Amino acid sequence: MDFGFTEEQTMLGDSLARTLDRGADAAALFDLGAGAALLPEDAGGFGGTGPDMLMVFRTLGRAGAVTPLLDSVVLGAGILAAAGESDLAEAAMSGTARIAVALDEPGQRYDGTVATRADGDRLTGEKSVVPGAEDATHLIVRALDGLYLVEAGAGGLTLRGYPLMDGGRAAEVTLKDTPARRIGDASLLDRPLAAAILATCADALGVMEKAVELTTDYLKTRKQFGRPIGSFQALQHRMADLLTEVEQARSAVWNLAGHLDAPDRDRHVAATKSLVGRVALMVAEETVQLHGGIGMTEEYELAPLVRRLLAADARFGDSDHHLERFIALAAA
Repeated sequence: MDFGFTEEQTMLGDSLARTLDRGADAAALFDLGAGAALLPEDAGGFGGTGPDMLMVFRTLGRAGAVTPLLDSVVLGAGILAAAGESDLAEAAMSGTARIAVALDEPGQRYDGTVATRADGDRLTGEKSVVPGAEDATHLIVRALDGLYLVEAGAGGLTLRGYPLMDGGRAAEVTLKDTPARRIGDASLLDRPLAAAILATCADALGVMEKAVELTTDYLKTRKQFGRPIGSFQALQHRMADLLTEVEQARSAVWNLAGHLDAPDRDRHVAATKSLVGRVALMVAEETVQLHGGIGMTEEYELAPLVRRLLAADARFGDSDHHLERFIALAAA
């Protein structure tokens, strides 16, 4: 497999990185075409391949950027495109619409249990940890009999928002006889959810790379006993182990990017999310320890990266969940 980007992908990544360095908001990213790069031509975009997603989200991760691209475009617009809702999918891709996807429910732990029910064109139920729900123009809600589209502000729809560990926001969503329109069954989730997991892993990869760079610089400049602490053999061994693990994670993410539309995609998704989640936790712990006391300081640049890595492991199923899933798929 070719672990490399095309010239066009590299140019997009460079443009995104420069824009993020200037502190631009999400609207600027949409203007650059980041949303369109995440969907294929038949959905109104110009990309949508695994490497396209890897490039965009690795860049976002390195910059620590919080954007609606994962939830509103990769997941939301991806579902809408699969359902034939092309106008709304293109609006989400361009940033003129914001889509929140409400899948999980209170008390659930990655098992996909759904209690939200539909009575004709009305939904009743509760959804938990819905990223971007407060700013959404539409919500895609998973119910017992499929996926439904709900407009923001619909009757019976209430939100309770709160901040997330990674810097974004989510909400608890309650629906009580809320008007909704069924757009299809749960199979519409298959490819968009796999793409969203790839995006999460690519984002985590970018964060890990940045955290390791910060740690390497710190070990070169922090002195103890008259010399840089990076010259001590014990710390060199720990850093070598860390670099090896990140390289394995990088290979796994590239492997998933190359198998996003393969027949055995689910097995690659499970293997990659399990490995990346484990390495993300290791990088979070090791980089803090290698920084010593400063690694625990909220104002230091490492702190938000560590939180983002912890959140990445939990998103869409943690490392243990996907290890069990990989074992089951491999045995099938």
